[in-house]
Amino acid sequence: MKNVIIGTAGHIDHGKTTLIKALTGRETDTLEEEKRRGISINLGFTYFDLPSNKRAGIVDVPGHEKFIKNMLAGAAGIDIVLFVVAGDEGVMPQTIEHLDILSFLNVKKGIIVLTKCDVVDNEFIELVKDDIREKTKGTFLDNAEIVEVDSISRNGINNLVKKIDDMSNDIDDKNENSPARLNIDRVFSVKGFGTVVTGTLLEGKISIDDDLVIYPNNLKTKIRSIQVHGQSVETAYAGQRTAINISNIKVEELKRGDVLAAPNSLEESMMLDVKLSLVKHTNKNLKHWDRLRLYHGAREILCRVVPLDKEITKSGESCYAQLRLEESIVAKKLDNFVLRNYSPLETIGGGIIIDTKPKKHKKFDENVISSLKIKEKGELEDILEQYLKNNLKSYKTLKDIMSYTGENEELVINTIDKLIKENKVVNINNIYVHTNQYENLKKLIVELLTTYHKKYRLRSGVLKEEVRSKVESKFKTKEVDILLEKLQNEKVIKINENLVSIYDFEVVLNDKQKEIKDNIQKKLKLPEVLTILNIKDICENKYYEEVLEYMIGKDIEKLDDTYIMDKEIYEEIKINLIKYLEEFGEITLGQYRDMLNSSRKNCMIILENFDRNKITKRDDNKRTLYNK
Repeated sequence: MKNVIIGTAGHIDHGKTTLIKALTGRETDTLEEEKRRGISINLGFTYFDLPSNKRAGIVDVPGHEKFIKNMLAGAAGIDIVLFVVAGDEGVMPQTIEHLDILSFLNVKKGIIVLTKCDVVDNEFIELVKDDIREKTKGTFLDNAEIVEVDSISRNGINNLVKKIDDMSNDIDDKNENSPARLNIDRVFSVKGFGTVVTGTLLEGKISIDDDLVIYPNNLKTKIRSIQVHGQSVETAYAGQRTAINISNIKVEELKRGDVLAAPNSLEESMMLDVKLSLVKHTNKNLKHWDRLRLYHGAREILCRVVPLDKEITKSGESCYAQLRLEESIVAKKLDNFVLRNYSPLETIGGGIIIDTKPKKHKKFDENVISSLKIKEKGELEDILEQYLKNNLKSYKTLKDIMSYTGENEELVINTIDKLIKENKVVNINNIYVHTNQYENLKKLIVELLTTYHKKYRLRSGVLKEEVRSKVESKFKTKEVDILLEKLQNEKVIKINENLVSIYDFEVVLNDKQKEIKDNIQKKLKLPEVLTILNIKDICENKYYEEVLEYMIGKDIEKLDDTYIMDKEIYEEIKINLIKYLEEFGEITLGQYRDMLNSSRKNCMIILENFDRNKITKRDDNKRTLYNK
């Protein structure tokens, strides 16, 4: 069964609650004070079934100026508005404010319902209609149908139901694939059940036993039971008015305006980038640091405004702005909001949220304005690219991106994959960076290696860990390995074991260095003698130090921090020892000394090197193969 949310709007005492009773047979004024005073204070909810078998949930929102905050809470999620005007009074100031609010909340469909038509003559009714047409010109109700009714006698009610049913056929399907989100507009406790929250499920779906989070305080909860229009259900879908029994949360921990949503789907923020417009019929001009009341979902938050593209925004004009909030908020891009003056209380404007997690902006920054224009378009691919482009000093995971966008995982992954194929985004161990950021990392690595090669011409390269610490210490070893591998595939760098160099870098010895190298090798390859030398004895000056460092690993084996020996001889005696141990199983220091015909000291240095390199392992005075 398709669900439709219908909202009422209009001036106090213009017959909204009575109209709903005529449509549904139910009373929405449930509070004693509401009945005593004859006005709606809180939100009233009920439903009725349309002839086409669609179920219409109705939100009866207050019309009195003092209760307009509640009206804003109820307006979120409305598909069709019944814009109520009393035939004996016509359009009133409160009617116009409600129309402004509905327009800013992006309500697109509505029917103008002229109530109390049985108490006035036709001539007066026509005057009221003309006034309505004039006041709604240029709004979403421009050319909307005007239906005359009398709720007491039920004249015109059946016609109104038919009009609602016809209009409901053109309502877009709700997004059930996005993470669940519900703005809480009522919180109460039911004896024997515990805490219950109500609201319209804006997107996604929720089922019994689902784990959800209540933002902005990040309270974890589980769904115990769900009711839709008084009936228990297993699952509620986007577009339905729901009452949800939740666990582990006390009533006093919650308030109207909190958001029940899927885990990791929303992020808190103290700032919002927005596109806002001011209403035409006020004298309010918007300037830097004006204090306003922001209405989003069911929340009211005080804020300061920072216009970004003009000094002063006049009534009827639009601007890009940053709202600096006095409390944290959770929102999604392209959410609608309403702004009211701090004092006196009047609706002055509204608009859409463009960025829910912005940095502080300066006014008249062309890059900022250009970025906001792209985000305003709402294309996920553009939004993700801008998000990563604007966060070049931090690294974003899939979880971060999903929280920022509020979109489902599959859609986000597909969009990221597309950006990767278009060479706009790079994946580094599931950390996503903009190409600009990747190119900057590449530049830093190339500069580091180039400087190193100039300073140490005989060294093969820089240790990977040194690259990580000097270029991007936020990365773990795995991220650095993947980044370096990408650069090697691009033939930017070369990796040799744990050393990194510029791709075409080669160590080239000059004549003097070749002479030093030959001299060192002669000292290590004395005939008939196993030679192990102290590094200090070799290094006559800094030139010898440079060449010796170059030779280590190629021509020389460094046995420990002090001693070296010829690489070929080292490999030969290692192979011979392994063969001996494979045949005899073990060897003592004395036996090894006899085998090498060398000093006890030399044999001890070599065996300890084999122990460290896990070729042998020592047990008292005996060595065996490490892996035997």
